[in-house]
Amino acid sequence: MRLLLAGLLVSATLIAQEPTRAVAPQQLSSKGNPYYSPAVDAGDYVYISGQGPQRPDGTTPATFSAQIRQALNNVKGIAEATGLTMGNVVYTQVYLEDVSKYGEMNAAFAEYFPKTPPARAVLCVARVPELPVQISAVAVRNLAERRAIRPTDYRSDESASPGILTHDQLFISSMPGSDPVSGKIPEDPAAQVDLALDRVDAVVKAAGLYLRHMVFVNPYLTREIPMRVMNERYARRFEFGNTPARATIEVSSLPGGAHIEYTGVAVRDLQQRRAVRPKNMPPSPTASPCVFAGDTLYCSAKSGFIPGLHGGVYASSTPHQLRQTMRNLLDNLEEAEMTLDQVVATNVYLDDLSDLAAFDAVYAQYFGPLLPARATIQQLPPTDRKIDSEDHFPDLEQVSLIATRTRPKH
Repeated sequence: MRLLLAGLLVSATLIAQEPTRAVAPQQLSSKGNPYYSPAVDAGDYVYISGQGPQRPDGTTPATFSAQIRQALNNVKGIAEATGLTMGNVVYTQVYLEDVSKYGEMNAAFAEYFPKTPPARAVLCVARVPELPVQISAVAVRNLAERRAIRPTDYRSDESASPGILTHDQLFISSMPGSDPVSGKIPEDPAAQVDLALDRVDAVVKAAGLYLRHMVFVNPYLTREIPMRVMNERYARRFEFGNTPARATIEVSSLPGGAHIEYTGVAVRDLQQRRAVRPKNMPPSPTASPCVFAGDTLYCSAKSGFIPGLHGGVYASSTPHQLRQTMRNLLDNLEEAEMTLDQVVATNVYLDDLSDLAAFDAVYAQYFGPLLPARATIQQLPPTDRKIDSEDHFPDLEQVSLIATRTRPKH
């Protein structure tokens, strides 16, 4: 995804005075992007949009090794534009089009994060806007309490920490459904789900927390894991009606041949955790609409599903589904007494990246003047867009978001 300017480069002094603003490296100051900011500085945290392998001049390196390093250079440039370094990064999401490139990606991360690397989730998807990789990131401004969390029996040569603890949150790397010692993957899907959740639980407990501290979870799974099985095993771990917010994403493949992995965020102080649910929405055993971690609100992925009696997706196109998605997201924000103006980051999942221009034309109507940071992917090959026997269409897009109570200043 080409880095385009959506805000002004400001000095570290100005950033401290303006707690929430869009930022970009100076070399991008002649470009504009009507859809997302390269990053949003929200005070305690900086949210960096998904970065592809394009150089500032628009060219792309020829080899994957150079491409992954360019994507990391782009992340680095944006972090530095906010007065931070790569040492402030606490979490990254890596989207690969070719999972066989995992080793090269891992080696590049070791170069850029030689000490206390961030937590990290890696997944293989069908397409990203800039082939063949996209990296998004979260950085913390205060390094005083940033430290790696590692369960006592954790063994890995990954260039990622199992967890990164900050002053108020715990960021957890993707934990696969495989044996943590042998790497063996059970044949039973339920056993794979349990192993992945056990590994998340181990990281959380190593930080002195519990699963009830979780505020957001990403289950990433392939078609080898039935959704019913995943939900049933998952629901056993959380209090009914008080579950974390969640974005469940089916992907092409996962590293190490895994079929499921979980990544997420927990809040350190349980008193700062509060689930948000609109009054007309029944409690769920698997996901809360949104959950507060202090002043940060994590919201579940929403689609164009119309809730209530005879609920379903009735719109046949991506733009029309997006309008219902934004209504669903706004319902959740309003219940939290927040607005779209307070959104600092979104993740966009499209059925087909060919719809991106049509998606953006609608998406741009809902945000501004501060544009959230954003990562955009197509996780699977396009679905068959046929209407079913109940006049329902398949999901063509999903959007999850992070918002902060801090009012944007411009």
